[in-house]
Amino acid sequence: MTQSLEQFLASSRDRFNRAVDDLLGQPSSEFHGQSVPLDTLFEASRYSLSNGGKRVRAVLVYGAAGAITDQGPAEALDHAACAVEMIHAYSLVHDDLPAMDNDDLRRGQPSCHRAFDEATAILVGDGLQARAFEVLAEAPGLNAQQRLDMVSALAASAGPRGMVGGQAIDIAAVDANLDLAQLQAMHALKTGALIRGALALGAIAAGANEAQRDALDEYGDHIGLAFQVVDDILDVTGDSQSLGKTGGKDAEANKPTYVKLLGLDGARQESARLLALALDALKAFDHKADPLRELARFIVERDR
Repeated sequence: MTQSLEQFLASSRDRFNRAVDDLLGQPSSEFHGQSVPLDTLFEASRYSLSNGGKRVRAVLVYGAAGAITDQGPAEALDHAACAVEMIHAYSLVHDDLPAMDNDDLRRGQPSCHRAFDEATAILVGDGLQARAFEVLAEAPGLNAQQRLDMVSALAASAGPRGMVGGQAIDIAAVDANLDLAQLQAMHALKTGALIRGALALGAIAAGANEAQRDALDEYGDHIGLAFQVVDDILDVTGDSQSLGKTGGKDAEANKPTYVKLLGLDGARQESARLLALALDALKAFDHKADPLRELARFIVERDR
């Protein structure tokens, strides 16, 4: 029997929460016989990684694997889920810095550079990024080719041809007028690439074939854009308390958004269109992909 979305989200987040503390690790008290003061770095890393959030990317790792097989490599999937969330957390820590979006609030708590300081926040991001690939390389129960493919997939989705490239375009787009195709291209990188990467990690770990991986990538492309469309809607309709971050920041910074380009009703229609395309991409999968179908609906219908 297929789990309800609530059950699937709860079980996936519980798996992630049980695994992430161990995989982040503890600071070593000594290095080459010398005391090493790393407690603050690890405290700030844990603060940034464990302070809530929807864990959509971790959930997608488990959902992609579950759509392929009922008997996925459990520990390897935990490693993959934690790795992609480490990359996501690092991107948020750096995105909040004064040189980037200059935001004091993240997930309802002070941003890392506010809870600690800017230098610590930069190092937290650097450390989480590096640890993510270490965690993938150590994933148990996989062969060497699977580990290599997973490292490659995550690097591609996070790097200059993925998330980081999208963030660079986003910065350059302030005060610019982008058309719909340009806006979609930016967010396919900034938001969508890491979502597609999460799906790829789960698919690789579960031994998906090329057709299955292509279908999951298409699904990820559509829900990645839908996620950003809804974010733009909520930036206008939500408040800082419900969003867990500062509302209205995009409009204040004069960034291009779907609401600015299409209007509020047009943006809502676009999110519905993307949801339909995401569901169509999963048509070859059976009921085991139902959590992914319900997750797509959740992304479009969420209120925060």
